[in-house]
Amino acid sequence: MYIRCKNLSVGYNGASVTGKLNFEVNVGDYLCIVGMNGAGKSTLMRTLLSLQEPIGGEILFGETLERFEIGYLPQQSEHQKDFPATVWEVVLSGTLGKRRGLFYNRQQKDLAMEKLQELGIAELKGKSYRSLSGGQQQRVLLARALCATQKILLLDEPATGLDPHAMQQLYRILDELHKKGITVIMITHDLNAISHATHVLHLDARKPFFGTRESYYQSRQWKLFREWEQGEVSAC
Repeated sequence: MYIRCKNLSVGYNGASVTGKLNFEVNVGDYLCIVGMNGAGKSTLMRTLLSLQEPIGGEILFGETLERFEIGYLPQQSEHQKDFPATVWEVVLSGTLGKRRGLFYNRQQKDLAMEKLQELGIAELKGKSYRSLSGGQQQRVLLARALCATQKILLLDEPATGLDPHAMQQLYRILDELHKKGITVIMITHDLNAISHATHVLHLDARKPFFGTRESYYQSRQWKLFREWEQGEVSAC
């Protein structure tokens, strides 16, 4: 077990937006977190990362997972997409948790290069981050997150703003990482992303759902979520 949440409530100023959540993430899981706007998905992610305190309940971490071993890929703001740094500098910064002095050591540099090569972007090493396409930027941020962990990745809407080709590339990369043993937790609005998951957590203050992907496809929450998402698309 990596993470177990028992009667967990998350929100702000003492007010819960999720109701009580009971779910767990085990080694080798691929969990998609879904729900309507305002259901508390990003708030849950920040709480799992200890960036804010839960309203109630508890989060238990397994003995084999330290909190610094969680790789995080947040949503990007427009300001962050224009970050003035090279690809190498961005990826290398993912090793900061392993740094013991003022300068990066050989081990950290080797790790950063390994992740660039693993994601097929080593040739972008010297390029400016802000000059890259959206898909390339997401690969760079994913390489950065992988420098922090070989165990678990948390991704907050990683496909937002990507064109269909870049989105499929991202999902293919995540599938490959998952096959190599990386546990994935991903917030998503993309209905197609759920087909890659082993488990789904659907946030709903009245009736949340947690279970396998197959059982989610049979649930009332899936029917409502699918209708809502398709309605949002047709309304755009």
